[in-house]
Amino acid sequence: MDAQLSLTEISVAREILQDYDPAQHALNHLEKHNGKVESAFADLWIEKNGQPLMQQSKSLWQVTLKVLREELCGDDGFRGQLKEYNKNPGSSPLLTGLIISLVGVATAHGLAIDPAIATVIVLYILKIGLNIFCEYTEPPVSNSATLAPQN
Repeated sequence: MDAQLSLTEISVAREILQDYDPAQHALNHLEKHNGKVESAFADLWIEKNGQPLMQQSKSLWQVTLKVLREELCGDDGFRGQLKEYNKNPGSSPLLTGLIISLVGVATAHGLAIDPAIATVIVLYILKIGLNIFCEYTEPPVSNSATLAPQN
């Protein structure tokens, strides 16, 4: 799912996160790419980690989301923080806390993510919603097994 933030959404996030430098850096990249989340993510990743060595058919964005989906969708702490932010959108401490929480969850599971990259991912999750992130954006599973009727 290609997500794109509007210039208004970027401006609102910039205002909310005005005192958080990694977020400002991420928002600069989002503006540079006209709000295209995947492009900003790729830019930030290359800036931080260098060019990824991956198969051409794989998207670093999709692989990262798959790993995060496995960790975040079952994490009650992250879900709770997201609910709190959704009750009080515009809260700088809650949004910054979400970003820091994402960095912590990812790092605890062996995926070191820079706070600027985490900012892009959190804004993406806020844009589409956690339930959609956890269900809809997951690539379809091939159903090769068939269910036999039970006697």
